[in-house]
Amino acid sequence: MLIDVFTKEGQVTGQIELNDDIFAIEPNENAMHQAVVAYLAHQRQGTHKTKIRSEVSGGNKKPWKQKGRGTARAGSNRSPVWVGGGTVHGPKPHDYVYKLTKKLNRLARKSALSLRVKESNLIVVDDFKFNTIKTKQVADILKNLKITKEKSLLLLPEVDNQIFLSGRNIKNLTIQPADKISAYDVLNHKKIILIRGAVSTIENTFSN
Repeated sequence: MLIDVFTKEGQVTGQIELNDDIFAIEPNENAMHQAVVAYLAHQRQGTHKTKIRSEVSGGNKKPWKQKGRGTARAGSNRSPVWVGGGTVHGPKPHDYVYKLTKKLNRLARKSALSLRVKESNLIVVDDFKFNTIKTKQVADILKNLKITKEKSLLLLPEVDNQIFLSGRNIKNLTIQPADKISAYDVLNHKKIILIRGAVSTIENTFSN
């Protein structure tokens, strides 16, 4: 499929052919859903824990004698019924790994990219470089493309610190190398800005 290519000034400079097997497939909702669930699961640390009665302090001595006080029997102040006692069936540390097959993961990313193309929310921009680190340079590009208000993802052909450092303080903008994106990254942003050189990076990474 053909898609317009814009300059960083916002003018159409030509068109580029996108691989239909990556950018024009029928989006698979199930694959995208599982990819999002897996991504969010991997963000969880799984370090939550409460102490059981053998781990809380105290409890070495019987609080009071067994009989004669008119109160309930008590053998330890570490009992779960006491304030400050151990918990029962509390959370324990564990991981939340949700594994996807490589094929399903690739399908999810292709589906997400195809969905954004179908919505006309994927923009290809001619390659550009910065000589200095300056936020205004990236802000002007977004302004020229008329996407200053939308949550946007700028995909680079490779790591470029000049561009990354120039745009990291801009609200609603995320900058990443194109070969490192997940389906969640694409779905979590309304606009995808693809630098022309990143097209071949994606096609080489996601091709079967």
